[in-house]
Amino acid sequence: MIVRRNERVLIQGITGKQGTFWAQQMRDYGTVVIGGVNPKKAGETHLDLPVWGCAVDAAESLRDMDDKIDVSILFIPPMGVKAAALDAIEAGIKKLVVLTEHVPVQDTMYVLAAADDAGAQVLGPNTAGAVTPGECFAGFMPAFNERVFKPGNVGVVSRSGSLGTLVCLNLVQAGLGISAFVGIGGDPIIGTTTADALRLLDQDERTEAIALVGEIGGTMEEDAAEYAAGMTKPIAAFIAGSASPPGKKMGHAGAIVLGDRGSYASKKAALEDAKVEVMPTPAGIARTLAYRILA
Repeated sequence: MIVRRNERVLIQGITGKQGTFWAQQMRDYGTVVIGGVNPKKAGETHLDLPVWGCAVDAAESLRDMDDKIDVSILFIPPMGVKAAALDAIEAGIKKLVVLTEHVPVQDTMYVLAAADDAGAQVLGPNTAGAVTPGECFAGFMPAFNERVFKPGNVGVVSRSGSLGTLVCLNLVQAGLGISAFVGIGGDPIIGTTTADALRLLDQDERTEAIALVGEIGGTMEEDAAEYAAGMTKPIAAFIAGSASPPGKKMGHAGAIVLGDRGSYASKKAALEDAKVEVMPTPAGIARTLAYRILA
């Protein structure tokens, strides 16, 4: 999912500590935050923005003013994510950014099925969000730091928010910039997959090359390699977890290897067969793409 400057954003959970802080950061950067949701504070204002009791009420209120909501960002506790996401989907919102980790798998599956039926996109759960440098961001990435998110022509896809931030920093230090950052999240079941993100960046006119940050566990990188094989834009990748023992969960909920699929060797082989350059360290991505773009 790529979020653009003109898209209008609702914050579900805006009055909480994290919702308040990041809503203000997003507004200051250029994200069009139009209000928030808290059932206990409906009718009040927060950050000089209206607060509604639910996303459906927000959508109906804005519809009366010939306005709409394009994106909802969820700063919601794990057990409340299902209800909040279904509320956003019922409101007709087509892009959901689910930042929450520890969402029950069955709740995630239900939400993703409902989103698919409604034609809505879901980023996450357990995502750091999305950044379009120079335009807007949705989540809790340091978009406002130009040492990390300088506008440019490299799209970044990452399962890890911290490693994704490091790769963006390396790219800027190498003289490049970022066209879009898509943090897909580290859970085993998520909405926007690595392959989905590659398709978005492949179709994005501003993106000339792609940095891919994956990790052991699941088969998203192997699946993405099938699409990458037909791309003409250069891709450089780093896969975290090369030294992790098989069968042991490592950090992210999705980082567990079962059998041959999902291992570092399997992902590396699949990507290299697709002509993706797999680097031994995150810094190698920047060096490789700088050579391909700037040489």
